[in-house]
Amino acid sequence: MRDVVEIGLGKTAQRGYHLDDIAIVPSRRTRDVDDVSTSWQLDAYPFGIPCVGHPSDATMSPSSAVRLGQLGGLGVLNVEGLWTRYENPTKVLDELAGLDEDARATKRLQEVYAEPIRPDLIAERVRELRAGGGTVAVRVSPQHTLALAPVILDAGVDILVIQGTIVSAEHVSTTDEPLNLKEFIADLDLPVIVGGCTDYKTALHLMRTGAAGVIVGIGGDEWSTTESVLGIRVPMATAIADAAAARRDYLDETGGRYVHLIADGDIQTSGDIAKALGCGADAVMLGEPLSLCDEAPAGGAWWHSAASHPSLPRGAFEVSGEPLGSMEQLLFGPADEADGQLNLFGGLRRAMAKCGYRDLKEFQKVGLVLDR
Repeated sequence: MRDVVEIGLGKTAQRGYHLDDIAIVPSRRTRDVDDVSTSWQLDAYPFGIPCVGHPSDATMSPSSAVRLGQLGGLGVLNVEGLWTRYENPTKVLDELAGLDEDARATKRLQEVYAEPIRPDLIAERVRELRAGGGTVAVRVSPQHTLALAPVILDAGVDILVIQGTIVSAEHVSTTDEPLNLKEFIADLDLPVIVGGCTDYKTALHLMRTGAAGVIVGIGGDEWSTTESVLGIRVPMATAIADAAAARRDYLDETGGRYVHLIADGDIQTSGDIAKALGCGADAVMLGEPLSLCDEAPAGGAWWHSAASHPSLPRGAFEVSGEPLGSMEQLLFGPADEADGQLNLFGGLRRAMAKCGYRDLKEFQKVGLVLDR
């Protein structure tokens, strides 16, 4: 029974836990780090590390998405971003990289994203991703899926990511025909990742749409303003564990259909990655951490996809400063600081080895403890 707290007469709240509230407990066994595997597979597509690039223009360009793929992860390009609005957005990105962290930055984001999306550029960017030789994945919002899907599918992507702040399988609208995820996914011959979601019921319903993967979380970090704007905050440890419980029930319901969980939020360090996977995630979606590598197209600036919303932006604009190193160093080291921001997946491998687990599926069984 979930711990429920009475917050006032007739009103209760469930207790939830953030990744910072928990820690991993080593088992009786340890393992050589060279015997540990961080590989995973989504449908027919294998990956060397459980890393999905958050589809922010600050981190994911065609070239950086390809580079992440070369290093074993999955880069995801936003087909509603700058790369499909401008023939060459480099000047725009350079300008954004030079902005100060104040209210004018949000206004400027809104201005540059007011340029219309060009279908021909969607096709061109997919061709660039395909030329890179890896798995081609793009993100589209639920609101624009039906309009942009024909162009995306004709261009020939491998994985489609339908991502919003909160996505449900039961969207209700009295003005527009809502996207029926179950019907839409059933008509496709490629894996679809959907999200974000924050609880057991939503995760289970999204799994029942036929999605190959479900994003858990809303990309929250210290620069997200979803809580101050919408009042929504996601305790990621609880959200992942609840979604993992939904997956177990869905496995029983379907006789063995496995849906991958991708954790998106509160993940900054290798320790955060390890704890998210220990809660039941199969992979993590990295945003701000990737803005700190040399290949980041915005030169160290960071903003969420929702930060440029024309009427209700959610996410502050941040300038991280000097890059920490190459994407390879960020993911695999070597690290020259002891804060967990470099060698992210080397840190994960070490955590798995210290706890005696040889692969990610086994590591999901690791013991956890509340330490706050």
